[in-house]
Amino acid sequence: MIRREDALQYHIQERPGKIEVKSSKPCITQRDLSMAYTPGVAEPCREINKDADRVFDYTVRGNLVAVVTNGTAVLGLGNIGPLAAKPVMEGKAVLFKRFADIDVFDIELGSTDPEEIIRAVKLLEPTFGGINLEDIKAPECFYIEERLKEIMTIPVFHDDQHGTAIISGAALLNALELQRKPIDQVKIVFSGAGAAGIACAELYIKLGVKRENVFMTDSHGLVHHGREQGMNPYKERLANGSRPMTLAEVLKDADVFAGVSAPGVLTPEMIRSMAPRPIVFALANPDPEIGYHEAVRVRDDLIMATGRSDYPNQVNNVLGFPFIFRGALDVRATAINDEMKIAAVNALADLAKEDIPDSVLKAYGGQVLRFGPEYILPKPFDPRVLVWEAVAVAKAAVASGVARKPIYDWNEYRDALESRLSRSQEIMRRIIHRAQREPKRIVFLEGNEPKILRACQVILDEGIARPILLGERSVIERNIVELGLELDKAVIVDPRNFERFDEYVTEFHRLRSRKGITRKEATKLLTVNRNYFGAMMVRMRDADGLVGGINKHYPETIRPALQVLPLEEKTSVIAGMYMMVFPKDVMFFADTTVNIEPTTEQLAEIAICAADTVIRLLEIKPRIAMLSFSNFGSTRHPLTQKVAEAVKVVKKRRPDLKIDGEMQADTAVIPEILNRVYDFNELKGKANVLIFPCLDAGNIAYKLMERLGGARAIGPILMGTSRAIHVIQRNCDVEDIVNATSLAVIDAQEH
Repeated sequence: MIRREDALQYHIQERPGKIEVKSSKPCITQRDLSMAYTPGVAEPCREINKDADRVFDYTVRGNLVAVVTNGTAVLGLGNIGPLAAKPVMEGKAVLFKRFADIDVFDIELGSTDPEEIIRAVKLLEPTFGGINLEDIKAPECFYIEERLKEIMTIPVFHDDQHGTAIISGAALLNALELQRKPIDQVKIVFSGAGAAGIACAELYIKLGVKRENVFMTDSHGLVHHGREQGMNPYKERLANGSRPMTLAEVLKDADVFAGVSAPGVLTPEMIRSMAPRPIVFALANPDPEIGYHEAVRVRDDLIMATGRSDYPNQVNNVLGFPFIFRGALDVRATAINDEMKIAAVNALADLAKEDIPDSVLKAYGGQVLRFGPEYILPKPFDPRVLVWEAVAVAKAAVASGVARKPIYDWNEYRDALESRLSRSQEIMRRIIHRAQREPKRIVFLEGNEPKILRACQVILDEGIARPILLGERSVIERNIVELGLELDKAVIVDPRNFERFDEYVTEFHRLRSRKGITRKEATKLLTVNRNYFGAMMVRMRDADGLVGGINKHYPETIRPALQVLPLEEKTSVIAGMYMMVFPKDVMFFADTTVNIEPTTEQLAEIAICAADTVIRLLEIKPRIAMLSFSNFGSTRHPLTQKVAEAVKVVKKRRPDLKIDGEMQADTAVIPEILNRVYDFNELKGKANVLIFPCLDAGNIAYKLMERLGGARAIGPILMGTSRAIHVIQRNCDVEDIVNATSLAVIDAQEH
């Protein structure tokens, strides 16, 4: 459930809107300025003037798409105009960038005249490598796209038509295969004769459906020969039959229902009347033509798809347009033709039949995903979609003769695609989905804090954890109401009224009685100090993990937990690690939070804990660099020798780990230095786990990388405890709390 207030806050926070323009080149010095603009910019201008194709080498044109609308058919909102359509177009830009690393300018045109729109878009051709038409009403959208394709030499693609057609076309091929129905023999009934419905019908025919077996209905009933009401030339091509009929009449004995219309138009009785082993695509958004559960209750031989992510078989246009444009742009295609669309259909259909990697399964909460009635399409977050679909589209463009820059080494192209996207959101999404697989009870020490409460709303909405809010009940409940949140599923625990309080006091006194704590003091501590009480909840199995620290210094939160909870078996050290997510890389820094001057033995244990945590969290094979100010003995000093000895200890205890050192930081992260100068090293590649020799170095490094190096610091991840304890940074944001909670849940799952 997306609340209105949350959606508005999302769009207005930090800076208005969802997109910004960033420079891809440095502009720091006077020389940079002279290169970016005058006089240096004159040189690429001269080159482009001599050879127009050089514009793709010296400018962003080859990776720039215009998302163009006039706001006449926006989502389910209708004709709301170009200004109100702008948030949708910005959202489209986000998806292009997120899934295919394509830059977008959104362009909202203040005209409903097709000729004006055609002229405006045509005049923009020198700026862009492709045009994505969006949310323009039918039938004008058909004419606009047709004319632009005729007069422009870059790809023009109306996603409302072809996006839905391509994704649902892949779903259709796989559903027909599972239902054992030949495509040239099936009867298909459409509900909705707008842009999406007509485009779907025409593409299905190109895939093998017979035109005479396609029946289209709209608000006036069957589109039939001789009908005059609500007709246009595009509907005329799909007219079938000679008399008026209702959807219910046409659907009898049909094999496939394809809905791109409105909620509630399909009834259980209509589904009962369909042929054996029917296929139902109820794609109206946000509410389908019939509810998923309502439909599957009617027929147990049904395969169903919707446009929603909370049901199986989501037909989501994001599976299409980013990757189609990626392939088209990479070969500088002059058009997106039928061959390219069909290639995209087949790529998606084929990918759904492939064995699904564990990383994808874990990214979707450990669901059992395999080709079958509830899995006929790949998932949008499956990273393989980019490679499969973009390659297929690019190959089809080359084969059909519309590619101006053919690709000859397809393996090299695949590698380039895989390295394009940022990993930060991918990684956190994978962690969140792992948490969703088995949500755990996580106690939040500062249960009354607004940021904690807002984070818990996200945590509940996403199904990440079962929150326990620690604090005074009246204060927490008042804050929930004031924030407009719905946290009925969160448990509120007030230590003063907790039914097991006396048991907690007895156990805590037993633990700390020889540390100077009397029973009276134990009672007071557990009454007033939530850090101790929260840790005891985890110890006494009333919570599976703990998250806290939003308004306290790190030691204030961690010390009570360490006094109450034992260390992990075979571990004698506690350490902190940050996951540093860079735009296209992820690294792990340890120890960044706990050990000020670790000994040789402690450094070795920190390295082993870090390696095991990396394997557990992300199934990444760790390559560990033990850092110092020396490279493999280049400086002889007790501090460097300590690090070198720690490497030997790790190798003896864990010969399965790739580790080397001592080495300087640049040696560890630049393969050219590591392999050219120190070719005897055992990493043979860039390190991804950095172990710092002291807390000074680790803490300084992660904060500099976060503030100046463009990294997202996720953590700290506390290592060495027997339970899931995660201390968040003071003044962190809601997303940081959600991330820390996800990590805590995964820890609790492991423990």
